[in-house]
Amino acid sequence: MSDAVTRQLLSIQSMLSSGHRNLRIERHTLLLWGLAGGGLLVVSDWVFTPQQIPSNEMRAFAWLALLTAVLGTAGLVDLYLTRRVKRRRDETWSFVHRQILKVWWLLMAMGTLLTFATFFFGGGYMVCSAWIILLGIGLYVHGLFSEELLEWIGATAILMGAGALATRLPYEATRWLAASVSGLGLPLVAGMLDHGRSRPFWHRLAQTAGWIAVVLGVPLAVYSADWAGPGDALPRLTLDAYRAHPVTSGPVRVLVPAGTALPVTLALTGDLLDAGAPLQLPLATKHSVEVLIQDGTPTERFRVGDGPWMNARGRIAITIPDISITLDPVRGPAVDTSLNIVRLPAGDH
Repeated sequence: MSDAVTRQLLSIQSMLSSGHRNLRIERHTLLLWGLAGGGLLVVSDWVFTPQQIPSNEMRAFAWLALLTAVLGTAGLVDLYLTRRVKRRRDETWSFVHRQILKVWWLLMAMGTLLTFATFFFGGGYMVCSAWIILLGIGLYVHGLFSEELLEWIGATAILMGAGALATRLPYEATRWLAASVSGLGLPLVAGMLDHGRSRPFWHRLAQTAGWIAVVLGVPLAVYSADWAGPGDALPRLTLDAYRAHPVTSGPVRVLVPAGTALPVTLALTGDLLDAGAPLQLPLATKHSVEVLIQDGTPTERFRVGDGPWMNARGRIAITIPDISITLDPVRGPAVDTSLNIVRLPAGDH
């Protein structure tokens, strides 16, 4: 086969591929959505905290308003910039492009409503993983009609979110992973776009591997800083010794032995029952825990046994596998009603 015929066949194949993948995601789209989502995840630990807004319902509506405002603004700015770019290139909005845009808005609305619902029904530890999965779905669906690279990155993001849930990754780690996927991953994809060109398998694999290395590198760096301990040179006291002679200046390590009773305060309420005042459960430590005390105040730095030092924020979890409520039969003069045991599924409801 002559070179001229080969070039013609390749040209026809390229035109067919361009016809199948007739959409184009703009670089500013990935930058806007990435920075908006990543910024929200980074600051989520410092805005609308229980100390700032004690009411759970008020925090829920505050987050709903913030997510709607930030994501809505990002979407409107993206729509304005995309229209301006299309006018400059003398392009029209295709039917498929409009439908894909609706899918993006639907996914963002689902994530917003899920975040809002967790304030009332629990499951807040899954929010960041859910946002990663929703973002991956959006990229994958868009990639089916535009950039092949988006399919690879979208599928990878879905696997990351599902993997965080499957491995029960601590909430703090998942939050930083989600912030990295959004704030770093999307701008990185914007720089890797190749206008729908067909690339060999190894090329896409190398691009995806590089993307994973960058996206995972930042959370690992943050966590490696958390694992950096205060050092064994600091004095270590047992809990009894510290209680007898508290150290009110400078850092000190305090060893809490296994089996130490720690009161856990719970505020319980429901449609039928109300505890009134907060309850205290006398739970005990399963392992010895070493806590860093600074100037007489416990810090968030701790380690279990001789393990690595960690930050307590988002790492300590209490699982309630089963809650049962038993009510005696209620008997009236003409009514005989029995209320059986009600069992709630495992979770944080």
